[in-house]
Amino acid sequence: MSLEKQLAADASKENPPKTDVLTSIHSTDSDDSDNPFSDPKVAAYYRDVYENSKYECRGAFDPLFEWEPEEEKKLLRKLDYRVALSACIMFAALQVDRGNIGQAVSDNMLDDLNLTTNDYNAGNTIFLVCFLLAEIPSQLISKKLGPDIFIPIQICSWSIVAMCQVALSGKWSFFITRGLIGALEGGFIADLVLWLSYFYKSNELPIRLSWFWTTLSLVQIATSLLAFAILHMRGVQNMAGWRWLFLLEGLVTLLIGLWSFYLMVPSAVQTKNRWHPKGWFSEREEKIVVNRVLRDDPSKGDMHNRQALSVKAIWKSLTDYDLWPIYAIGLIAYVPQGTVDKYLTLSLRSLGFSRFNTNLLVIPQAVLHIIILLILTWVSERIDQRALLGLLVPLWLVPTVGVLAFWKYSMQKPWPTWVVASILLGCPYIHAICVAWVSRNSNSIRSRSVGSALYNMMVQIGSIISANIYRMDDAPIYRRGNRNLFIIAVLLIPVLLFTKAYYVWKNRTREKQWSQWTPEERETYLRTTKDEGNKRLDFRFVH
Repeated sequence: MSLEKQLAADASKENPPKTDVLTSIHSTDSDDSDNPFSDPKVAAYYRDVYENSKYECRGAFDPLFEWEPEEEKKLLRKLDYRVALSACIMFAALQVDRGNIGQAVSDNMLDDLNLTTNDYNAGNTIFLVCFLLAEIPSQLISKKLGPDIFIPIQICSWSIVAMCQVALSGKWSFFITRGLIGALEGGFIADLVLWLSYFYKSNELPIRLSWFWTTLSLVQIATSLLAFAILHMRGVQNMAGWRWLFLLEGLVTLLIGLWSFYLMVPSAVQTKNRWHPKGWFSEREEKIVVNRVLRDDPSKGDMHNRQALSVKAIWKSLTDYDLWPIYAIGLIAYVPQGTVDKYLTLSLRSLGFSRFNTNLLVIPQAVLHIIILLILTWVSERIDQRALLGLLVPLWLVPTVGVLAFWKYSMQKPWPTWVVASILLGCPYIHAICVAWVSRNSNSIRSRSVGSALYNMMVQIGSIISANIYRMDDAPIYRRGNRNLFIIAVLLIPVLLFTKAYYVWKNRTREKQWSQWTPEERETYLRTTKDEGNKRLDFRFVH
């Protein structure tokens, strides 16, 4: 029987009983590895799954649809313009309002508000705790409302609070605004990553996420130059330069928030609205976007984009121990850089640099960060390695942190200290790799959504640790703090090696069992199993 006739026959049969979603396919009837739906039984099953879940793009699902590689390349360029660029613009708003505190303290903000460095630590900790606690609630709201509605609301909300920092009067107003901004920004990154995953295949996502975090460094460069100008406004309207900084940059991000209502759409088949009367895509382009994503990962249609997560689904994601090794990496991988970065402007001021030169001296490490991030992420997908490539991080950190920890002139000789700190902060950044890693090893929308939030929570816990390593009684050289950072950098090595070994072991164990089954036994498993997501025996972890 031809494939078309078989599909028609399967579609005409009575719907099979609803079972848990198949999220990874080893077709037993077809050798077409690029299209799991070339097996008529698989195609019929998934058609039923997408109907039951009310998947918003189910109308565009077509197992027999074909397109030319050139069409896909052209469409990918359009997606980069419409989706990836928009994500970078919105991420810029996040980085401006959470990052300009470092520039503000270079303008004597702490002295103006009678704050100590311990108060500064406490404010950063409050921000991070609120950011962390908001991660999962933000995901729940975003899944219910849709990222296209919730993300613009988030940006506008935190921008208003950021502008209100112009009226800071002391410790408690500083603490309150830090907490509010953290709570409103929490979950934003995971929400935006989920939105990106609607349009990109798993092997395309890491590179787009590297652009995402390249934006972080570009914003740092731009805001450093902007701060150089704005901080000269000290005295205008009897206001300190840092107050102007919060006011003007908050206004910029508010405009981005309002613009993001225009930039975002619910899905590839829901792009027509009053702002886009013709939509983003032709009907054929819509089918290409939808089918190429589903053929890469059929699980992306097991929920619709306005479907809230249940308590049971959240608990399953929280207890998904197969993702814990990546969470452990996120917990400690960025602590050394985070600590040095938070105190870079204060340290440079204490070494005798002017507040204006201080803001310019943070630019070189941001440029280095961009170059290494883009190269590393590209190489990771090219050689299909994550854990072993991640070893570059501790190999970079151990010697640079070691200089700060054990060199007797560290934090005493200005230019050598600046050089070492700048090289340290240019460290290979594996955040984009890890976020995409969590997404690929989740293997279901439920796990992907919550897993991204949990990974980011681990990163925020690491940020809380980094915000409290340098203490007042250790200032200004921070010898004890840098020795603690050295220990953390060394600890990252066994964590990465364990993660690699764990996933290799899991894959070999599953492959051994899978290879012992006959084709009929495999097909029975695919049809009847209650295993979900990455717990399926036919799923293989990337590492």
